[in-house]
Amino acid sequence: MTESAGHRLVPPRRWTAPALFNSPHSGHAFPEAFLAATRLSLPDLRRSEDFAVDELFAFAGSLGAPLLAATISRTVVDLNREPWELDPRMFDGALPGYVMTDSPRVLAGLGTIPRLAGDGGEISRMRLVFAEAQDRIARWYRPYHRTLDDLMNRAARRFGPVLLVDCHSMPSGDDRTADVVLGDRHGTSCARGVVLHLEDCLRHQGFSVSRNRPYAGGFITQTHGNPALGRHAVQIEINRALYMDERRLAKTAGFSVVQARLAQGLGRFLADLPALMTPRRAAAE
Repeated sequence: MTESAGHRLVPPRRWTAPALFNSPHSGHAFPEAFLAATRLSLPDLRRSEDFAVDELFAFAGSLGAPLLAATISRTVVDLNREPWELDPRMFDGALPGYVMTDSPRVLAGLGTIPRLAGDGGEISRMRLVFAEAQDRIARWYRPYHRTLDDLMNRAARRFGPVLLVDCHSMPSGDDRTADVVLGDRHGTSCARGVVLHLEDCLRHQGFSVSRNRPYAGGFITQTHGNPALGRHAVQIEINRALYMDERRLAKTAGFSVVQARLAQGLGRFLADLPALMTPRRAAAE
């Protein structure tokens, strides 16, 4: 395992699967200056994270694939955003013209430097200067994405077609009945056959699965998914009620059960993945 600024990389003993796993929202490290400037409690800040998702997918190495996981909290900097999605309401003075100030994520308070935590609470007690955003992006965002880019390129050189599995968790609720939601950007980030087989392998493990609703995949899925170039990306969201107590931020007895079922389903899936990603040649006339 290697650790760097804001993230850690857990390589497999041997990289044998044409895939890599990524967990950009499971970090829970906070700089002291950030904690001194927030109006929220530590538990309130941590409700924004994908609690223990990096642990949930820790089996990646045993399946022959690396796992890249954030250690920095997404309330400090959100790694699953474009680099300059910033809310001008958070800052003193005008922002540079290249900053994206009106994306749906920014308007919801969930930009690269979030204004709101997951429960809707304002994070900072004071306005920020733009240099603070520049520092967070340079210190944590850029290194994470350089590592992810490098992993994708290494996988492509080694295997040809490659799949990125972007791992997340979702709050439970009456409007969210599926155990797992797969996001392929409505068919644009991953070959249809790959997603259908992943769905089938997860259903075989007893999970209920939906696709693209309510989560179709974010910046990372969109950026790295280009099936025409042999780059496939799928987002996987796990219902938190299956493995954790959402109020107490604690793992439940279901954690090990869900982890084992995921490992079984994804193991079967990865065994079939090379054939699914290899374009079929037209039959000879």
